[in-house]
Amino acid sequence: MRRGPVAAAGGVAVVGAVVLAVGFWPGGDGDGSDGAAPSGGRSAAAPSTSPTKNYALSKAPATIPAVREHTAARGPGWRPDEGKGRVVIGDGDSGLADEAKLLAGELKLKYGGESDPREGDVQLTLSDGDEGKDKGKDRGGDESYTLTVKGERVRIAAPAEAGVFYGTRTLKQAVSGGRTAPEGVVRDRPAKPQRGFMIDIARKHYDLKWLEDRVRDLGDLKYNQLGLHFSDDQAFRIESESHPEIVSSDHLTKDQVRGLVKLAASRHITVVPEIDSPGHLGAVTRRHPSLQLRDSRGKVTRGAVDISKPAAAKIVDDLLKEYADLFPGAYWHLGADEYLALTVKNPEASYPQLAAAARERYGADGRVQDLATGWLNDRADTVRPFDKKLKAWNDGFFRGGKTQAADDLEVAYWTGKEIGAREPDAYLEAGRKLVNYNDEYLYYVLGQPQTFRYPTGQRIYESWTPLVVRGTKPVSERYDDQILGGTFAVWGDLADAQTQEQVAAGIRMPLRATVQKLWDPGKPDLAWKDFVKLADGL
Repeated sequence: MRRGPVAAAGGVAVVGAVVLAVGFWPGGDGDGSDGAAPSGGRSAAAPSTSPTKNYALSKAPATIPAVREHTAARGPGWRPDEGKGRVVIGDGDSGLADEAKLLAGELKLKYGGESDPREGDVQLTLSDGDEGKDKGKDRGGDESYTLTVKGERVRIAAPAEAGVFYGTRTLKQAVSGGRTAPEGVVRDRPAKPQRGFMIDIARKHYDLKWLEDRVRDLGDLKYNQLGLHFSDDQAFRIESESHPEIVSSDHLTKDQVRGLVKLAASRHITVVPEIDSPGHLGAVTRRHPSLQLRDSRGKVTRGAVDISKPAAAKIVDDLLKEYADLFPGAYWHLGADEYLALTVKNPEASYPQLAAAARERYGADGRVQDLATGWLNDRADTVRPFDKKLKAWNDGFFRGGKTQAADDLEVAYWTGKEIGAREPDAYLEAGRKLVNYNDEYLYYVLGQPQTFRYPTGQRIYESWTPLVVRGTKPVSERYDDQILGGTFAVWGDLADAQTQEQVAAGIRMPLRATVQKLWDPGKPDLAWKDFVKLADGL
């Protein structure tokens, strides 16, 4: 648990950022297990009996998100020195060259390639993972890392490149503003494997530089997903060869997307695309009015395609296949929310063509819910050969029919307010994996329509955890492993309500608060005002 003591040589190491126990730092190999005094919680400091240097005992580096464990030591710490400092990589660790060159540029140091570290250097190296474990317990896998400051050198070791990168982000923050990275050992890892930011670029166009700036910020904060909702009723925002007629005038070219994906990958961020269907397809139906869903009176249903028509499935599948290689990451979001045919009292009476198609496919007791679930599963079948992990909005997991959504679909849970949406427990009890998009805390909806209000970082920081999936009440801790993480989302319902600069300013502290709680869901050590002060100084 976050605040339980962990046995270590010479004392106790307590998880958390505040460290006050005393000790000394004798010679050794730099792995943090050679006699350093492990850090303690909030107890008063006791004097060292044989300090090797007249240095105060170190405190954990001040970072966002906060590091989860720090073993304190006495020593001068480390600051970048343009005159002699380098960033080097371990022997055989050529895959870390990009991380090393990025850090060297940020700290104005030289890149030294594969080289033995010397005084003033930072060494990046891949390890077997021992630094990220304690007593055999998994401490975060590929995203864990150990950062050791000793002998006026820094060593960042991790089982995989992602962990090394996160260690460089900790070091970058630790020395920002002329500060010194404290002596000692950081052992760090995230609580949740999915830490996301989603931006609705369909309803509001954001220029490429704005998106690139967000990627750089997300990387420094140890986010690992960027969601792009690029198709909706208002616009379709990425160049298309298969259906150029649906693309809006303000859009990203595929080359621009490739550049954005490459930049994100350099920060170990996966770009997660979303083509929402069978609702939210107004940009498609404007150019293909024959695919519009109409009710029994002939009235068009906003944004929805008629899922009884094979041509509707074909155009969506064309787009899914076209973009599968453009987004090489592991995830794909299928959407599936707010299909308005299922928000009426009697879908079968209101949409007889859907009812007929459901009976034809599923038998006499087939319902419109079955047809919609079949649509979702069919789109999943289209994307699955591209080796993607699939997500869909929780209100796209339709109930009331005889079919079920595919077992491998992750639930992107945003609300329980929509017709047909269920409490989070209904999905979790069925064994579903879930990602938290709680619209009470994590939805930044431009113009604040309906009951939405701009979320504040303070409210997230003080009240939200990944277990708070709907509203303000947490689900049982027994579901913690099924909740894979969370995503902070920006929606463009009233696109002109804010400029893109205002959006960037408005989400700055909510993003920092969200990642703090995804990295470590426990009560933060810093009060909110001190967290803000820290953010302003990084």
